[in-house]
Amino acid sequence: MIIEQSEYRQRRSKVFEKIGNGVAIFRSAPTAVMHNDVDYIYRQDSDFYYLTGYNEPDSIAVLVPYHPDHKYILFVQPKDPLKETWTGFLWGLEGAQEYFGADKVYPIADFAKEIIQYLSQAERIFYHLGRDSAFNLQIISIWQSVLAGNSRRGNGPIALEDTNHIVHPLRQVKSEAELALIRRAISISIEAHKVARESAQVGKYEYEVQADLDRYFRLRGGQGPAYPSIVASGKNSCTLHYVENNAQLSDGDLLLIDAGCSYGYYNGDLTRTFAVNGTFSPEQQAIYDIVLEAQLKAIELVKPGIPYNEVHNQAVEIIVEGLLELGLLIGNKEEIITQGHYKPFYMHNTGHWLGLDVHDAGSYKSNENTWQSLQSGNILTIEPGIYISPNITPAQGQPEIPESWKGIGIRIEDDILINSTGAEVLSADLPK
Repeated sequence: MIIEQSEYRQRRSKVFEKIGNGVAIFRSAPTAVMHNDVDYIYRQDSDFYYLTGYNEPDSIAVLVPYHPDHKYILFVQPKDPLKETWTGFLWGLEGAQEYFGADKVYPIADFAKEIIQYLSQAERIFYHLGRDSAFNLQIISIWQSVLAGNSRRGNGPIALEDTNHIVHPLRQVKSEAELALIRRAISISIEAHKVARESAQVGKYEYEVQADLDRYFRLRGGQGPAYPSIVASGKNSCTLHYVENNAQLSDGDLLLIDAGCSYGYYNGDLTRTFAVNGTFSPEQQAIYDIVLEAQLKAIELVKPGIPYNEVHNQAVEIIVEGLLELGLLIGNKEEIITQGHYKPFYMHNTGHWLGLDVHDAGSYKSNENTWQSLQSGNILTIEPGIYISPNITPAQGQPEIPESWKGIGIRIEDDILINSTGAEVLSADLPK
């Protein structure tokens, strides 16, 4: 299950159309140090990978649509038998050209020297000032040197523009090849969640359940977890990004599992919450029912043309109505929503884009006052929750929370594909 080079060419062609007489530069992700001289497993920058499929560090892609011969250029690490002995195979210059379709390939060390010839005729430079601070400064320095010669040449780049607004709208609409990879990532995620639920028993530790999840991701050919798996029992379920996963599961605990598989660089992201002993307490059941209704009503709303924020607003309305009915909130529903008095219980958004990144590329607003409308090919998560922390501080004028409710944290999350008529719940096979 791979994405063909023809699709990468199509993606670059769309960027060519957007940048006209500009030059776009994309930098590979830097290697990250775990400790001392040990690196984390390398993961390519998502924009770079989206346009190239090239998975090596120390590489640069340059797109020059107006050049007669070199429209797609790669700067890469040359072949190095000694280095490859230590860290593995390198494509080198010839491999990068033959297998990744570059019109011209240079050694990475020659970037500063060779890029000038492509920038001198460009109207503007497209580059995202990303995590590699040293390379950011290098791009600015190169631009300054080119600017200095503009008056002599009579042309040259007069602006530096972010690539995000060019590439990220493309990434928001998934191709059939991307959908196949995402479906596989979600399918593995579903099965891993089922394994974890069977594994979770009173007396076990959260890390034992996590081990079953992460093992299954790799067992089925995934790259591993899409993000650090959250296995949160009892009051830990009230910490949104809990990752310690070291508590023992107790009778009466809820267990919130938020975990997804990464497969072929694409990701699943699923959350389920259940009672470790198989039976909810009355308070746990009441909160679960509210969250489930909020999620189902939000999913029902999803279709092309719906503004993104309406999904969140629907979930908030159901949650506030439920908490009012339980007496955990008091007052007028509209005022509670407007003033944010529900936020001690529900402090995050109802979802996010999903794809190459777990929190995937793409804006949620067209401008300050206008939300993006959902369109066919988008994938988003829908994940409402209610969290009643032992340390909860109610909003002003709201009641104190009885102890019997404290320590309950419930989230339910599914991955949703918007199609031409509505929505498909890609994770529907995972019970809730």
